[in-house]
Formats: sequence, C-alpha cells, structure tokens
Amino acid sequence: MTDHTTGGASSALLTDHYELTMLEGALRSGAAHRRTVFEMFARRLPEGRRYGVVAGTGRFLDALRDFRFGTEELDYLADARVVDEATLDWLAGYRFTGDVWGYGEGECYFPGSPILVVEGSFAEAVVLETVALSIYNHDTAIASAASRMTTAAHGRPLIEMGSRRTHEEAAVASARAAYISGFATTSNLAAGHRYGVPTAGTSAHAFILVHDNERHAFRSQLEALGSGTTLLVDTFDVERAVQAAVELGGTGLGGVRIDSGDLAPTAARVREQLDRLGAAGTRIVVTGDLDEYAIQALAIAPVDGYGVGTSLVTGSGAPTASLVYKLVARSHGADPAAPLEPVAKRSVGKPSKGGRKWAARAFDEAGTATAEVVFDHEPPQRPFTRPLLRRLVDGGEIVGTEPLAAARERHARSVAELPAAAQQMSRGEPALPTRFEQRVGV
Repeated sequence: MTDHTTGGASSALLTDHYELTMLEGALRSGAAHRRTVFEMFARRLPEGRRYGVVAGTGRFLDALRDFRFGTEELDYLADARVVDEATLDWLAGYRFTGDVWGYGEGECYFPGSPILVVEGSFAEAVVLETVALSIYNHDTAIASAASRMTTAAHGRPLIEMGSRRTHEEAAVASARAAYISGFATTSNLAAGHRYGVPTAGTSAHAFILVHDNERHAFRSQLEALGSGTTLLVDTFDVERAVQAAVELGGTGLGGVRIDSGDLAPTAARVREQLDRLGAAGTRIVVTGDLDEYAIQALAIAPVDGYGVGTSLVTGSGAPTASLVYKLVARSHGADPAAPLEPVAKRSVGKPSKGGRKWAARAFDEAGTATAEVVFDHEPPQRPFTRPLLRRLVDGGEIVGTEPLAAARERHARSVAELPAAAQQMSRGEPALPTRFEQRVGV
C-alpha cells in the first residue's frame, strides 16, 4: 500500500501569518524571485537521546500536494486583510515548482543532519516553513520515542494505544510514526484506514463492569471474538480472573492483559498460574502508563507484549524534535542561473551553517556507522559511506512517495547500523558525531 491519502482540503492555511507578510514584503522588494535553499535540521537532540528518527515525510508530501490557495482561502485572507491584492494574486497561482531532497523516512539522524532541503524561489519556499515544521517536529518526536521503546522491548510486540491522550489528528499521525519505528499495531482505526497500519483491540474495564459479573463478560467476549482473544484480568481480583479466563477460554486462550498494579511481580504470578492451569501458550500483555524505561525494567518479566499510550503520543518527555527551517543560501538576483551564496544567522545560541549541504553516513569495515558527515559540496562516492539525501520533489513533481512499509524497513536497517551505545537508555551523547567537511581550498 502506497503511503499517501487522496487529495483533500487545502493545507495552505496551516501556516503562520508572518510567512505571508514576509512574502508580501519580498514581492515588493523583488527578493521573492531570488533562488534560495532552505534546510531543516536540529541543532541538538533532546537531552539524553542517542539518535533521532526522521518521520513525517509522507505526510509532508501530501500537504505539499494540497498546498493550494483556492477561493475559500483567498477570501479569508482578503477579508482579514492579511496581505494586499498583489500578494493575493500571486497566491492564487501558487504551485511549488522547485526541488526537495530529504533523509529517507525512518532514517536515523543526528545534530546538524540536513533532514530536508528545499530549493526554489524565496516566495515558493518560505511559505512551506510552518507546515513542514509542524509535521516533521511532531512525527519525528513520536518516531524517536517509539524507536527507543522498540529497542527496550527486545523483540516483544508493542501496541500503540494513545488515541485518547492527544488531539484526534495527532493520534493518527502518532500511530503512523510509531509503526515506522517498529510498533506492531495501533488501536487507532483512522490510522488503519489512511495508512494501512495494522489495528488491534479487545476490551476495557467498562466492558467487564457493564456485565453482571466477570465470567459473564469473559464468556461474551469469547463468543464474539473466539478463544484467540485477550481478556482483561485486573478489574477485580487477578488470580480469580485468570482462573475464570482459562476455564472459559480453555488452555488455548490467546492472552490476558494486566493494566494496573506492580506489573513485573503480577506478571510472574500470572505466568506461573497459567502454566499450572495448562495454558502455557497464553500470552501476557501489560499496559498502564508505560514508557521506554518501564518497558526496559520489565525485560526479565514473563511479558509477551506491551501497550503504550500517553508516553508515546507525547514523545516520552520530548513532544517536539526542535527542528528548524533556515535559509542557508540565496542568489543576488532573480536570474535562475545566478550563483548561490551561503547565508547564515549568528544569533547567540542559535547559529546556523550557511550553504547547501549534502550528507552521508560513514561506516567501518564491519558495517557499523562511525559518523554523520555533512559536506558543503556534492561529494564523490566513497567507500564505506552511504548518501542520506533522496530526491522527494523534482521540478515541482512529487517523486518521493513510497509505501509505509519501506520507511519501516529503512528504520530497522538504520538502527541496526548504529554502534551499541545507541541502544542505551541512560543519558549520554549522540551515538554518532556529526562532522562538517568543507571543500579543500574554501
């Protein structure tokens, strides 16, 4: 399944007011038509994180496709007097005609990595800043947290179940990002419908409480969903619930879920009880305010899967990736052939490096990544390096769409390449250093 939705509502007003006031001023000065390069990058990772995960690329390309100013959008801008008539006329014909490169979705990144490179006129590129940042900052934060949780789970499946803990649309995007980073399923049906993320779900405590007793509830669920279902066993007394679950579901019962209490010892007691009752194949799934640290702490517990909600959809303490979108090069005039010159801000604490950049990952002979190398020129192919930027948009034509499964596979490969330090949950420096290489003689 290709990861894109059908064209829908315009995304053009998913932007900041100041993007359009900059546009108006640039149209007046003539700078709007200068050739420019914008780059998206992070100056640093969230504190203690060893790597980040690029996510949101597919959603950004959908938004770019729908970035059109129709009658409704133009009428609003005119009535609110956001911009003048000349700017409205320009927006009415807006189509991005430039080029976009980016890290492949699911790829790991590090401070300074040029995650997204947008090349086009100032007018065409600057108005994309907010929509690009809002998508990438959210999805990258979620994917980065999800990747740490996947690592902590050591191959045990993870269920994304955070829909009730965030905005309804953020929930869909979160499920998509978590799937890229290795989660097995989501409880969010919209994510299943839009993006093909596998969905799963059984019942909540309300289902138990609405029935006359726990056995009645279990029997009803088993009749509806079959013996492969997972029964929630912590509404009243866990031991009695597990006994009833096996009596009703048989020794082939699919699973039981524990949602409260001290999960590790409770899981151990439940495993012992299930085995004693002959249900050695019945899985134990735990839920309840889990994050990567709680999952790691459960590594030696007899747990077969985890359900993660709040911590996942809030980025496990880092709800944004702190990505920025900065102008790094521009021409002096409107001539498309005019050469690009580097530009950079020198603000205290917020510096940027000027010039169009290219990125590659360096490896040792064993295939382990050793550095993120960022060049100020397009480098020749080198042994033990892998280029990281792929073309997403070519002359305004979107060429970078791909199945969501491709991003998921890319992420698994990217994490596998990193040194062992990347797997650590303890605080520390990024797993790879970022090295900037300039052309000799510059």
